[in-house]
Amino acid sequence: MYKICSRCLMDTSAIDIKFDINGNCNFCTDFLETSNSIKNNNKHKNLNKFIDKVKNHGKNLEYDCIVGISGGVDSAWALKKAVESGLRPLVVHFDNGWNTNMSQNNIYKLLKKLNVNLVTYVVDWMEYKDVMKSFFKSNVVDIELIYDNALMKINYSLAKKFKVKYILAGTNRATEGMRMPNNWNWFKYDKKNIHSIQKKYGNKKIKSLPTIGTFDYIYYSKFKKIKWINFLDYFDYNKNLAMDELSLFSNFTKYKLKHSESIFTRFYQCHILPKKFKIDKRKVHLSNLVITNQMTREEGLNILKNEPYFSFDDYIRDKNYFLKKMDFSEEYFNKYLNEHPVNHDKYSSEKKIWEILEFLYNKIFKKKK
Repeated sequence: MYKICSRCLMDTSAIDIKFDINGNCNFCTDFLETSNSIKNNNKHKNLNKFIDKVKNHGKNLEYDCIVGISGGVDSAWALKKAVESGLRPLVVHFDNGWNTNMSQNNIYKLLKKLNVNLVTYVVDWMEYKDVMKSFFKSNVVDIELIYDNALMKINYSLAKKFKVKYILAGTNRATEGMRMPNNWNWFKYDKKNIHSIQKKYGNKKIKSLPTIGTFDYIYYSKFKKIKWINFLDYFDYNKNLAMDELSLFSNFTKYKLKHSESIFTRFYQCHILPKKFKIDKRKVHLSNLVITNQMTREEGLNILKNEPYFSFDDYIRDKNYFLKKMDFSEEYFNKYLNEHPVNHDKYSSEKKIWEILEFLYNKIFKKKK
């Protein structure tokens, strides 16, 4: 039985959770402390300053910013707001072979309405599938590291190509600002980890899959001065209201579940993580909504009483699609679910290098201050 926070929905399934004398956990406490500066800022004034800065830098360029779009609500609303603010974005989409028809339709309808240019990076599916299979064989938790890492590399590469200094992302504190527990995912700039796992278990060399590591990030962010911006933090973002707005604007179809733009992400978060790793990411996602007053704690607790999938038919449909697309038998997949999880750092990793460089950077930065 897990001990649960008295203020949010986080519990002891997170190995690094701590509770104060009031029963409040470090996840929501840290989130509230770091959110104070955002709450106290004049968002409208700061947004105008930021928009002017982006426009001034990009006035002689074909585009003044990059906006990545997945087909989900956050990135779609970020794109709409960027265009409404007078920016000229190049829209970037990474197709890893797992898009739902609904997400593809949502992207198409929104882009047509906004009249913006799109670049879609379509990965070599056979190579991508082979890397995914390697991650399953490795038994590490963060299978989505493959997608997240590639997505960042694609956006940074295109920003460099078009001399753009700003990448506007749909990431935001309002719905996903609470820190993810240490055992629930992995360091996202770990190119070395991806290549190490693929080298050990894969049948193909990584050729078309973009990857980004620590020193690549330093190159793009410090030398090329490209900034990754949580654009939605400039707004009073409410996911449900944003979905309603998109629905009215471009007939955007509403999703039942978070990350329903990707069949794999949905199946991974709703089935693989809970069954194999005893991780329910709804706890952190819903906690974020509770702490930002977009949902009551009681509402969140009631949601967690139910299975992640709304219906058994949805689960069966996703599972069958996943097994067929990955060439997995049900016996093989069940065997995988019952195997013991393995830490990412069993394989080569850049995480310690990142931590050392981050420590040194903060120490120097604080001294200068």
